[in-house]
Amino acid sequence: MQLTMLGVGSSAGTPVVACQCATCLSDNPKNKRLRCSAAITTDNGEVILIDTGPDLRAQALSAGLHRVDAVLYTHTHADHLHGIDDLRAFCQIQKKQIPLHGKPDAMQHIQQKFGYAIREAGDFWEMPVLSLNPISSAFEVLGVKVTPIHVKHGHSDILGYRIGNMAYLTDVSNIPDDSLILLDGLDVLMLDCLRYKPHPTHINVEQSLAYAGLINARSTYLIHMTHELEYEKLSAELPKNIHVAYDGLKLIF
Repeated sequence: MQLTMLGVGSSAGTPVVACQCATCLSDNPKNKRLRCSAAITTDNGEVILIDTGPDLRAQALSAGLHRVDAVLYTHTHADHLHGIDDLRAFCQIQKKQIPLHGKPDAMQHIQQKFGYAIREAGDFWEMPVLSLNPISSAFEVLGVKVTPIHVKHGHSDILGYRIGNMAYLTDVSNIPDDSLILLDGLDVLMLDCLRYKPHPTHINVEQSLAYAGLINARSTYLIHMTHELEYEKLSAELPKNIHVAYDGLKLIF
């Protein structure tokens, strides 16, 4: 399978509106970060999205996405959910309903906020046609086994996901011991890394490196970064098996 990082930015994206810092003014394309999201392409060419951030349309155009067959939600904060209406383009193209998967409370939140899109397929495709699928344990999507990884995001309980030997953990403030056990033997770890300074709902660079060492994946990529983290500077500070992710990064796992 192939993982494509559609965005590796935090909720504000980079560049930040009206900011004049070195990262925001950089002409390095690896410092241009849309909101955090990923696409997994299976051996059959089907596509599983992780989250639908508010930049989904731009991300789909940039990555050349022609289909979406399922969505995994980590949680329903705006920067991970509010591009959900852009799924209508894929419903129109494919003429089929797209299943959404996530925690029961996340599915309930989507029903409350975007209930118009939760409906059965018919003759009208001008709105999204989506279904809600609450999850509580390992499950299959398009024949692919997906293991939810429970993590803390401040006071919230949210999900990361393990698919094969790849795990995706965004918006993390703590990884419980019983979740760490599920991350053994990874080839690829995508890991939250907000900024240098501590933050109440995200791990910072120091904490990300500590978790990366504890999990000991073959390769770790840092995601969900603010403009405080400049690509070249941070890259130079990291161990050889830890990398700064960037929009458009593609990995085979």
